[in-house]
Amino acid sequence: MCAYVHVCVCVRMRAPARAVRAVRVAGAARMRRRSAMGRRAMVRRGGGRRPSFGRPPIACEPARAAVACGVRVSRAPRQSRRNTMSLKFYGHPFSLYCQKVLIALYEYDVPFEWCLLAGDTPQASAEFAARWPLKHMPMLVDGERTIVESTILIEYLGLRRPASVRLVPADAGVALDARMMDRFFDCYVSTPVQKIVFDALRPQAERDARGVADARRMLDTSYAWLERTLDGRDWAAGGAFTLADCAAAPSLFYADWAHPIDSALQRVTAYRERLLARPSFARAVDEARPYRHLFPLGAPERD
Repeated sequence: MCAYVHVCVCVRMRAPARAVRAVRVAGAARMRRRSAMGRRAMVRRGGGRRPSFGRPPIACEPARAAVACGVRVSRAPRQSRRNTMSLKFYGHPFSLYCQKVLIALYEYDVPFEWCLLAGDTPQASAEFAARWPLKHMPMLVDGERTIVESTILIEYLGLRRPASVRLVPADAGVALDARMMDRFFDCYVSTPVQKIVFDALRPQAERDARGVADARRMLDTSYAWLERTLDGRDWAAGGAFTLADCAAAPSLFYADWAHPIDSALQRVTAYRERLLARPSFARAVDEARPYRHLFPLGAPERD
């Protein structure tokens, strides 16, 4: 079957009237032949529904007539079925928020170029600062487009990937739950963890004992709330691994290092173990192992 074509009149020379007439005549003839064939088919079947002829009859004979009369014919461009993506990922393997996005990259199986942000990578650091002066990791660069903020990065990846993997659920209500849980882990687990860790990096005279105590209380409250919320759930937002679990994995991983989760909170403890067993997060954890000496409170001999 001939592909869809469109007729383009040459700029230098107006197509003669006979070309237009030829196109119309050929098209009409083709329509008459198809109609006759359809009627004969219906008679053979003894009636029935109207036959389907596929594409509209504008493809073959009109095109040949147009070419014969000096009219240029070109095929319509095809849409590529291949979903290509050329990404640069700026971050560090030991970063909590970088691990959150790495989980999504590995879940989606997206190829990307690592741009490590460290003291011995001045070029990547300069590119990072030029594109994002606030210099908060991570950052994605897709062509000329710059995307920042871990949750937005994961949502962006979801827009560019096939529906076979969904970290943002298709159901609007479930997606709202996933986003809410994502905010919970970022705001009420990761934020107090960072308060505790960053305070440990300061000189003794500059430390904030009151702020650290408040952060620890917030973590206790968050752990207790999560224990109740996980009742009947395998993952943060229900039965499927989502954006929320990308946020939960590194936040609970480091939270237990900074302020251990009470073993009495069995659902939270089991959930953290499920996250560690997830291949995407296990990969991120392994990639960060060489940097464990950077944890100022001392990385435990586990996980």
